[in-house]
Amino acid sequence: MFEAFISTYISSTIRFLFLLAPFFVVTMFLALTRGLPAAEKSSIIRRSTVSALILGLVLFFAGPLLFSAIGITLNSFRIGAGSLLFLTAISLVTSGTRNHATGLPDEDRDDIAVVPLAIPVMIGPATIGAILVYGAELNRVPEVVGGLLGLVSGLVILAVLLHLSGYLEKVLGKTGLNILSKISGLILSAMAAEIVLTGIAGFIASTSAS
Repeated sequence: MFEAFISTYISSTIRFLFLLAPFFVVTMFLALTRGLPAAEKSSIIRRSTVSALILGLVLFFAGPLLFSAIGITLNSFRIGAGSLLFLTAISLVTSGTRNHATGLPDEDRDDIAVVPLAIPVMIGPATIGAILVYGAELNRVPEVVGGLLGLVSGLVILAVLLHLSGYLEKVLGKTGLNILSKISGLILSAMAAEIVLTGIAGFIASTSAS
């Protein structure tokens, strides 16, 4: 039981961290908060992380209920969510940005913590689909607990990176952050392929059995 928890926790932390595309988020955070005082930046990081966590927790448990209500199978959703995630991965690899959150808001916003930073920069459409899938895949209690803590850990690591964003920009520069975003996209593409292939294999198996 403990081994299942540790294994799920480690794999989930890595999965969720890359799903959040941390270096792209750092780049967007730097652009959105340029010129703001440190105290306000810290407040934005705290509120955006909490907002992303609340949404992530809802999505984590909503998968089975959503699939049942819509009348689709987990395997079908795997194929759709994996395909969407693959498109996001391609965007990260080619340009270092997510295809759904490439521009800054046209209008001035009083609070950027929730929109656009938490949604859709941190958690966009592809990430939503992947969290729904991962949450629905975990059934045993140790796995569910490990997955939840993995989600929390991924967001905590992202928050730490955001707090260090100024130093990262100085050390790596925009080019370095862009390169790391592309590497994250490459890993995301492999994750997307795994989700799609698992969905296809499960769909074929269920069709053969029936």
